[in-house]
Parts: sequence; C-alpha cells; structure tokens
Amino acid sequence: MPKIGSMSLSAPLVLGIESSCDETGVGIVRGTELLVNAVASSMEEHVRFGGVIPEIASRAHLDAFVPTLSAALEEAGVSLDDIDAIAVTSGPGLSGALMVGVASAKALALGTGKPLYAINHLVAHVGVGILEGGKLPENLGALLVSGGHTEILQVNSLTDDVRLIGATIDDAAGEAYDKVARLLGLGYPGGPVIDAIARDGDRKAIRFPRGLTMPKFIGTAEDPGKHRHDFSFSGLKTAVARCVEQYQKRGEEVPVADIAAGFQEAVVDVITSKAVRACTEHGLSNLLLGGGVAANSRLRELLAARCASAGITLRVPPRELCTDNGAMVAALGAQLVATGAAPTGLGFSTDPGQPVSMVSLVA
Repeated sequence: MPKIGSMSLSAPLVLGIESSCDETGVGIVRGTELLVNAVASSMEEHVRFGGVIPEIASRAHLDAFVPTLSAALEEAGVSLDDIDAIAVTSGPGLSGALMVGVASAKALALGTGKPLYAINHLVAHVGVGILEGGKLPENLGALLVSGGHTEILQVNSLTDDVRLIGATIDDAAGEAYDKVARLLGLGYPGGPVIDAIARDGDRKAIRFPRGLTMPKFIGTAEDPGKHRHDFSFSGLKTAVARCVEQYQKRGEEVPVADIAAGFQEAVVDVITSKAVRACTEHGLSNLLLGGGVAANSRLRELLAARCASAGITLRVPPRELCTDNGAMVAALGAQLVATGAAPTGLGFSTDPGQPVSMVSLVA
C-alpha cells in the first residue's frame, strides 16, 4: 500500500473542519468511509434577527469548536495522532466565520505536524457524494442550492477540474426563501416552513415571475444569451411583496399557503429547468444535488421528474450531508490525499470569494 511517511494514500484518515456560516462541523473520514459527522449549529441565536449575523456566527464557532472536535474524535474512536491529514474550508463563506475554522485547523496542524489542505466549500458539497456511493460517475454535473449559493457546476475531476456553468446574479434561493418567509410572517429559517405550508396551498393560484427566462436572457443552445444558465430571485421576492401589499390594501386576508406554494413553484421551476438544460447542453448524464435547500420536497420531486425525462441520473446525498458539515470537507480532503495532491501548508489566508475552479489552495 503506497504511503507518504506514515500516510496511506488509498484510505487516508482525514479530519475535516467546516465553519463557513452558522454550522461548526467536524467530520472524520477514512478513504470513502464516513466515521463521524459532528455538527453544532448556532441557528437559534440568529432567529430573532431573521438571518445569520456574521459576528454572532463567529463567536459561536469559537465556543463550539473544541467541544465538537472532542465529541467527533471520541465517537470515531481515534486520536489526533491517528489522523493522517487535516482539511479545512478556506472559502467561500463569511470572512470572520472562516477565520475561526482556519485558525483552528492551522493550530492543530502545527501542533500535530499533520499536513493541512485548504479546500473549497462548494466543491466539498460535491465531494460528499463519495461517502454514499463511492466513486463519482463521469459526465457529472452538480446543482448546489443553499442560503448563500445557487450554482450549476461541471465536475470533470473532483480534485482539479471543476467549472462554473451558471450561478445566481443576486439572491441565492435559500436567501429568497428567508426573505419571503419574513414577508409572510413565518419566521426564520424560511425554507422548511415555506415547504411545509406550501403543501396546503395551490401552486397554480398565483403565478409569480420566473427570473432570467425570457429569450433575450437565455438565447439558444447555438447562440446562448448572457444568462442562459444563471438565476435571479430578487425580482421574485419583490413580486411576492407587492402581492402581499395588494391583499392588505384591499383589506383581504393574505392567502399565505397559496403565496408560499406559488413562490416555491417559481423557484424550483427555474432551478430544475435550467439545471437539466445545462446538463443536456454540456453532455452531462449525471447530476448531484447538494446544499441545504436540497432538503426541499418540491425541489427533489420536480428535479427527479425532469431528470428522468431527460435521461439524467440524479444523485442526492442524505439530508444531513447536504447541509454544511465537516464530513464533506474531510471527504474532499481524503480525495486530494489519495491523488497525491500537495498540502497547502500554513501560509494561506481565507478567501470569502474562492471560485469553484480553485478546489484547494496551493502552497
């Protein structure tokens, strides 16, 4: 079995650290086997503000990191001496939150002498797929839908060739859910509550606009428009606000369930249609869905139906691995180790805007 020092290249034991937003995640992976996925969320501390407050998230990471790390090591039955390498999210994400995770990872790497890999948060959402199905298929696309990101990726190689096909130009889908939930008085986070209430509504009762779907934006496959595979949800949020205002001006009861259902249908209609079209036009026969909004029932239902119609194989990790977590970071780190990628070392900084093409930072 090939080794670098005492490190096994075929099944490295990797500790992953995630702190890009409001979850403090520590995961431990051996090759493609998940040993533990420990997550401490500070979501409850943000509820009264209706969204994530970066300073509160950063302080929560400081409080949660050591207990979460200790719990992960104990559950996995390993010590820091047993770990072959450490992987940490270097970006994208909230600057202060990222700093806590990176500083913690650097301290562990310095104290233990273990190699450190600084990796991309978004690509890690794709890498988590190996923990459920082993090797990722060829001709793979990825649809990432979360509170901070809505993107379509082409994954030629998980460790060194990931390309951006399309992305939101304003609000991410999850952010739009939170804002609309606030407009409807449903609280935070908006995704789960809108998904639940929408089941009692009529998704056809109110048709909301589908952003960036007019011919002038999408063009054709031969002559694509500027935003053919991109998303926009800010106009949709405004349309919901105007709809609510009209009911209130007339003194009528706001049909919350119908509005929630119509809003959700507008979001998932655009996301799924653009994702399937992007896969078809780029020759991608497999699609992985990731990110916190991947838990949305209507998104899963419509995407599965449209992928099946287009002959695309859909892969969706378990819900607990779709949200931000340390397991996905460890999984990608293990793949980097297995391919012989050089560790990043200690001389790097966080990159809140780290592009998907930069899978890991180089030394």
